[in-house]
Amino acid sequence: MIIEWHSDNWTALALHFASLSMLGVGGAVTTLPEMHRYLVDQQKWLDDATFASSVALAQAAPGPNVLFVALMGWNVGLNASGGLQAGPWAWWVGVLTGLLALFSILLPSSAFTFWITQWAHHHRELRSVRAFKAGMSPMVIGLMVATGWLLQSAHDDFAHHWSLWAVTLVTAGIVWKTRTHLLWLLAAGALLGVLGWV
Repeated sequence: MIIEWHSDNWTALALHFASLSMLGVGGAVTTLPEMHRYLVDQQKWLDDATFASSVALAQAAPGPNVLFVALMGWNVGLNASGGLQAGPWAWWVGVLTGLLALFSILLPSSAFTFWITQWAHHHRELRSVRAFKAGMSPMVIGLMVATGWLLQSAHDDFAHHWSLWAVTLVTAGIVWKTRTHLLWLLAAGALLGVLGWV
């Protein structure tokens, strides 16, 4: 997928990811629906398959959860410079765009979190601070449910993908009702994929 890219797109990408940084309560993964809307639906810099595979690959790789942002930036940069077949120049553009996306989503929230936690620690007995902490929990849960729904809806043909829907529902139930470590669930999902059952 080759896209038309202008120099002001770098700024637009950085500003959008910086604004998402401040919305990512519960982690950058909670901003996936908005990233999808912006990158796939509005700007058309990525297609659905590339978006979903970027998330899946980054989540399966060891390391921080936020790696999918760098992978999306890499794919946007790669698409803007002609794809993998365009050679080393395209790869460097992909790397630079990936770093731009990653730093744009990390720096604002990291700086704000550092400042606000210092302030909240000194004022932890205030009723407003306690109310804020209590009010954030439902918001984080809602953002996570929206993210899960978005990723699962890429397989909207229920008759063909019923096994993926079943795995999603069973996994959600296990997470909700037990204290099973998430790595066991990831391993089980990988095994089901290797066996060709999903």
